[in-house]
Amino acid sequence: MGRKSAAARRPANAQTAGIALLLAAILGFTMMDATAKHLTQAYHPAQVVWARFIGNLLIFAVIFRGAALTLLRTRRPGLQFSRALMQLASVGLFFSSLQVIGLAEATAIMDLNPVLITLGAALFLGERIGPRRLAGIGAALLGALIIIRPGMGVFQPAALLPLAGAFTYATGALLTRMARTDSVATSVMWSAVVGSVLTSLAVPFVWQPIALSDLWAFALLGIFGTLSQYLLVRAFAAAEAGVLAPFGYTGLVWAGLWGWLLFGQLPDLWTVTGATIIVAAGLYVWSREARAAQRSP
Repeated sequence: MGRKSAAARRPANAQTAGIALLLAAILGFTMMDATAKHLTQAYHPAQVVWARFIGNLLIFAVIFRGAALTLLRTRRPGLQFSRALMQLASVGLFFSSLQVIGLAEATAIMDLNPVLITLGAALFLGERIGPRRLAGIGAALLGALIIIRPGMGVFQPAALLPLAGAFTYATGALLTRMARTDSVATSVMWSAVVGSVLTSLAVPFVWQPIALSDLWAFALLGIFGTLSQYLLVRAFAAAEAGVLAPFGYTGLVWAGLWGWLLFGQLPDLWTVTGATIIVAAGLYVWSREARAAQRSP
C-alpha cells in the first residue's frame, strides 16, 4: 500500500464527529473561564482554582466510584505528579490574570501554547524542527508581545500571567506525551487529585465565606471543566489531532463574545492584531507538522 496519513484512514463521519466534540469542548472551557472571571472579582483566585479541582474530583469520584483509587496506579508517579503540577500552575496563572485583564486578552496569550509545544518537543523530545517552524514560533511570540505591549503605558504586569501559563501548559502537554503509556483516565485522575490536595493546603489562608448567591457559579466551574475535558478526550479518540488542531482557536471567538456580553469588555485593536498573528502562526506551524506527518511512512 502507498503512504497514507492516519487521518485519511479515518471515516469521514468520525472526523466530523470529532470536530463537533472539540467545538463543544472549547465552548465549555470558555464558559468555565467566564465563570472563573466572574468569581475572581469577589474571591481570591486560589479559592476559585480550588473549587475547580474539587468539583472535578467529586464528579470523577461519582463516575468511577470504587475504581477511582485504582486509576491512580502508575509506573511513573513522578512524571504524573509533575504533569499535574504544570496543569495546576497553568489554571492558577490564567485564573489569576482574569482579575485584572480581559477574557479575550488572556485567552489570546494562552493560545501561544500550540507553538510552544512544538518548540519544546524539538528541544526536549528530539523532534525535528526547521527554520519555517521557528519563524512561525517567533511570529506567535511577537503576537503575544503586541497584546502585552511591554514598555508602553498600557502595559499591565498581570498580562505576564497567561504568558507564563502558556509555558506551563506546554510543559504539561510535553509531560503528557511522555506519560502516554498510562491511560487517559489515569492522567485525568492524577490532575484532579494533585490539584485538589495542593489547593486545599493553600485555600485556608485566603478563604472567604461563599455567598449563597454564588454557589451556582462555583458548581458550574466543576461541571464545565469536567464535561469539557470529557468532550475533549472523546474528540481526540474520534478524529486525528492534525484535523482538530485548527478548531481550537474558536475559543478566541467565544472569549471575545463572553467578555463583551458579560463584562462589557471589547478587545482593542492591539489585541485583535496580536491574536490574529498568534492564530496565523499557530495554523502555519500546524500545517507544517501535518505535511511532515503525511510524508512519514
